[in-house]
Amino acid sequence: MNKTLITFLSALLGVFFIDQSIKTLFLEGFRWYGDFFSLILTFNKGVAFSMFAFLEGHLKYIQLIMIMSIFLYLLRHKESFQKYSLPAGIIMGAGLSNVYDRFIHGGVVDYFFWHYGFEFAVFNFADVMIDCGVVLILYLSWTKEKAA
Repeated sequence: MNKTLITFLSALLGVFFIDQSIKTLFLEGFRWYGDFFSLILTFNKGVAFSMFAFLEGHLKYIQLIMIMSIFLYLLRHKESFQKYSLPAGIIMGAGLSNVYDRFIHGGVVDYFFWHYGFEFAVFNFADVMIDCGVVLILYLSWTKEKAA
């Protein structure tokens, strides 16, 4: 296997397994309540802030198609795949972990609840990794343009 594919698969599998391992702790009963944030268990039937929850069981198929489409795009555009293999692997690993939750648990397992000053959404490791992957893509895009 080439370096690009190894990077992509390592990121994808690493994020997927870390996220599922953390979620298992909460599914087995772990909870913690603090003054600023709490570690709880909830199932998000929608996407960010429970948007599109009305799609119910169809949402997991829509998300799966979107993830597969991104992967097919990267396979067809080898230069993009080489440049963005790490962030793409991170994003897809996180996305697949959340879609896996939808198939197995009926919703995404969320657990990090910020409640100091205002009540923020409940989210998980995969959600954070998606954000990190997007920031990494933006950074790599910016450095490419600046170098040119």
